[in-house]
Amino acid sequence: MSTPPPAFSSRFEPRYVDDPYPLYARLRQEAPVQFSEDMHLWVVSRYEDVKTVLLNPGDFLSANAFRNPVPPAPEVLAALAEGYPQVPALVDDDPPNHTRMRVIVTKALAPHRVSAMEPRVRAIAAELVDAFAREGRADLVGRLAFPLPARVIGAIMGLPDSDLERLKSWTEDLSTLSAGNAPVPRQVECARGLVAIQKYLAGHIAERRRAPKDDLISALIEARHEDTPPLSDVELISLLSMLHFAGHETTANLLGNAVVMLLQSPELLVALRRDASRIPAAIEEALRFDAPVQGMMRTTRRAVTLGGVEVPEGARLLVLYASANRDAAAFHEPDRAQPRRSDVGRHLGFGLGIHHCIGAPLARMEVRIALELLLERLPGLRLAPGNPLLYVPNFLHRGPRRLLVEWDPA
Repeated sequence: MSTPPPAFSSRFEPRYVDDPYPLYARLRQEAPVQFSEDMHLWVVSRYEDVKTVLLNPGDFLSANAFRNPVPPAPEVLAALAEGYPQVPALVDDDPPNHTRMRVIVTKALAPHRVSAMEPRVRAIAAELVDAFAREGRADLVGRLAFPLPARVIGAIMGLPDSDLERLKSWTEDLSTLSAGNAPVPRQVECARGLVAIQKYLAGHIAERRRAPKDDLISALIEARHEDTPPLSDVELISLLSMLHFAGHETTANLLGNAVVMLLQSPELLVALRRDASRIPAAIEEALRFDAPVQGMMRTTRRAVTLGGVEVPEGARLLVLYASANRDAAAFHEPDRAQPRRSDVGRHLGFGLGIHHCIGAPLARMEVRIALELLLERLPGLRLAPGNPLLYVPNFLHRGPRRLLVEWDPA
């Protein structure tokens, strides 16, 4: 008697939070385009099918990408109603408004603005590493992976370092709320946190309208696209919330995942110590091997055939970037970390097409600088024995929430 194909669920078992890749392998093999009864959506797991979805925004819409499969409880909706309306902001928007907003953000996050941040990024990272380099043991998530991107995106947006802790707390609230599997009282707390960051950002927007500064908030206020109207306060709040979350959470998870990949493959660590010019390739492999964003939602504009399966009009899809990145049909020895692989550039760790991550250059820079400093300053870096890795309990965002390491302090 054959066993039924695996069922994808938002209520991940602990073993899948720790390591979802065996589940993804079974999905690709047995049910590559599967309807999840629990999540009320279709799960797409093979590389070519995921790529088809990402490169066809006309048939696969991004609107409502963050809408939870299970409607929020009335208490959560009531808490959210105390804030501003949540309007689309790049990731969950479609052309033509997506085009307008992306052009505006691209101008505000121009390459010269990002490259000009490198000395500041290096100074922040060095300050953070200096604070624990003599200790011989640390949680790299709490001491580096979270505070580094939080301070960097805060500096770009023009937010004070003194607000770092509450911004971090609000980011965690948003992550918890998006997962949709916390107890209702906790979701209500998180909804209040989301309202709090909306009001916080509204205050900064009002300040920049009165007195512009050389920061991202002012640049977004002033940016225009052809004859379309400037961004409204509600649009700015949604956009800034998204940029802060992505610039903080996603980069922190990428750095954590990259460090884990290297520490679990000591030969890679040795190679990077010998030749730091290999670090960018290692970052690309980390994006493929253990993507910080495991997937994203889409909705079909019309009935489509995907992977030989008929998917109806208006169907919700979860396209699994992380599964696609482990597809043997696309990558040689996909379950082995190999930064020097010739096919690494095909990964979907930052998405693909019109929704390719707009902050990818900044994230790559931050992680490169952090890895350079870790390899330079922490000899003998290794995972602390007896301390299992603990991952963020979210099926879309993956990264260690604690990463205890040891080294041989000078």
